[in-house]
Amino acid sequence: MMTDNNQKQNPEHTSTDPTVKKVLEKFDTESNVRKVNNRSIVIFIAIIAIAYSTYHLYVTYNPLPALLQRSVHMSVGMSLIFLLYPVMKKQDKTKIPFYDWILFLLAIFTSVYLFIEYNAIVTTRGGIPNTMDIIAAILTVLLVLEAARRVTGLILPILALIFLSYPFFSHMSWLPNMLMTRPFDLGDIFGQLYLKTEGLFSTAIGASVQFIFLFILFGAFLSKSGMGQLFNDLAMALAGSKQGGPAKVAVISSGFMGSINGAAVANVVGTGSFTIPLMEKIGYQKNFAGAVEASASIGGQILPPIMGASAFIMAETTGIAYGTIALAALLPAVLYFLAVIMQVHFRAGRRNLKGIPKADLPRVKEVLKERGHLLLPIVGLVVMLFMNIPIGFAAFYTIILTVIVASFRKTTRMSIKDILEAMENGARQSLSVMIACAVVGIIIGVVSLTSFGTVMTSAITSLGAGSLFFTLFLTMIASIILGMGLPSIPAYIITATMTAPALAEFGIPVLVAHLFVFYFGIFANITPPVALAAFAGAGISGGNPMRTGFIALRLALAGFIIPYLFVYNPAMLFIDPTGLPVNATEFPLPPVMEIVQIAITSIIGVIGLAASLEGYFKAKINVLLRVVLGVGSLLLIIPEIATDMVGLIVVLAIFAFNYFKDKKDNNKNIPTESAG
Repeated sequence: MMTDNNQKQNPEHTSTDPTVKKVLEKFDTESNVRKVNNRSIVIFIAIIAIAYSTYHLYVTYNPLPALLQRSVHMSVGMSLIFLLYPVMKKQDKTKIPFYDWILFLLAIFTSVYLFIEYNAIVTTRGGIPNTMDIIAAILTVLLVLEAARRVTGLILPILALIFLSYPFFSHMSWLPNMLMTRPFDLGDIFGQLYLKTEGLFSTAIGASVQFIFLFILFGAFLSKSGMGQLFNDLAMALAGSKQGGPAKVAVISSGFMGSINGAAVANVVGTGSFTIPLMEKIGYQKNFAGAVEASASIGGQILPPIMGASAFIMAETTGIAYGTIALAALLPAVLYFLAVIMQVHFRAGRRNLKGIPKADLPRVKEVLKERGHLLLPIVGLVVMLFMNIPIGFAAFYTIILTVIVASFRKTTRMSIKDILEAMENGARQSLSVMIACAVVGIIIGVVSLTSFGTVMTSAITSLGAGSLFFTLFLTMIASIILGMGLPSIPAYIITATMTAPALAEFGIPVLVAHLFVFYFGIFANITPPVALAAFAGAGISGGNPMRTGFIALRLALAGFIIPYLFVYNPAMLFIDPTGLPVNATEFPLPPVMEIVQIAITSIIGVIGLAASLEGYFKAKINVLLRVVLGVGSLLLIIPEIATDMVGLIVVLAIFAFNYFKDKKDNNKNIPTESAG
């Protein structure tokens, strides 16, 4: 298997601590892979994985018909899953049982059948399935659900089964009128899922094959070149010696890595195995240390320029330029990370927690000299995307650029073996997203067939009783429920399909609506009772999972507030939708002074909110003042001139009071010289 050498070079996964491995297998089902001891089989799997990556590079410039291109992506990916992932976690992982070889062949068959029958399906039968089509479709759906269960766990397949069952009884008279549809037969249901690009092969799997895979492959190349080490060393050099330094390192490094890899739980375990012990060593409590890592890793999914690849899907879904989305997401992401870092900072001040001695830390200049050139591919990617180069092409060019740039220094240079290992690793890492997108395709297919999305929209707006705030609240709850336990990409696709349309009823611009549901779909991973990212952090720190989840929720509080604010004032997203239709894809910038005002007041408000939550600014803040400070901070974050003025007076007054209180206390503690 070609991953052994990668373990040495990839700092996100270097830990051999059995506790960390156990946590990874428990909360990150993607890591529950076989370690086959038959060398011939290992080489066979590696060849398939490398060929899988090569296929995606090839079809970037030589695309096949959509149905065929997506079917190859899904069937070969499923075949790898059946070879790599056991039926049960406790099963012997050194051998591949005979039935998984059968499933491997059946997975390949699902694509081969479409290639053989494609002309007949498109021309002769006009998309109307015959008996063999239906059998192939049912087989494909069953394989997709089983592959997803092995990789992602039970939540997503169960959700898909609930949706899949709906058209079988949606014509029953005992259903509420709004849920009733015409009768559907097997041909209607499985023809929709298998023979059209509105089911298994929907835009979700289309996005996966066209650019998500390439960005995951790009991440694998970056990882092989040592990008993870660069982020860790740079964060240590910048923040390690500061007050509460290791926690700030965790926020910075996990945020950047989370933005690239898009897998919050894996990021918590990968970077957390390094940062959480450091946090505990300087005095942070176990629960708090795990929560910091979880909230930072989740935050990476909302951080431009990559946003865990979700930004590209949002661009594809909404028709809005990537540059507009990345710019719109910038200030909310900065405010979120500032809120987490300031809570970490104030917690360190309240408990007098010091950083790591500078002598034990790398220097910024040395870090940048050794690995700083690895930032060039990311800069190049951003430039290409802002130049409106197609996303797939930009990803392809960036992979080539990464190999070239990595060759600038011997320590980062990649050999042919390294390149092949990166291609294998990229294929392996793509499987969870691929199969999640395939399962989401089942949901999309049912929604399209039955118009259930319209029902969901109607239900949310009816329960909201004409109130925008209550509709936003219900949309938030629905997005959190739909996003529970899911990676960022399928979480966004589901929430965008099911809940975002409800906000259009109130004239909310499409970009604002999609960012709103995206935020809450992501934050489901730190929202108890199903807070997988927080539970993974607790597993490493040895803390209480539920308590860690609630602390992570508190650290991420700004992330739950900000979406409401940019709905009411989209200027926070650097867009001015005034006078534009709801489905507009281009937005003018608001006035510069309005942007500056929103940025400054929001930053002060977030700092005040962090101080209120931690009860500390230079000195401890009593309960009453914490409440007043919290209210004042929220007024500052609300982008209105009147609220800004009141909030600014309140926050600055309490900050000044505590500053002089701290100064007075320090003066009292200075020993006076004796007269003699």
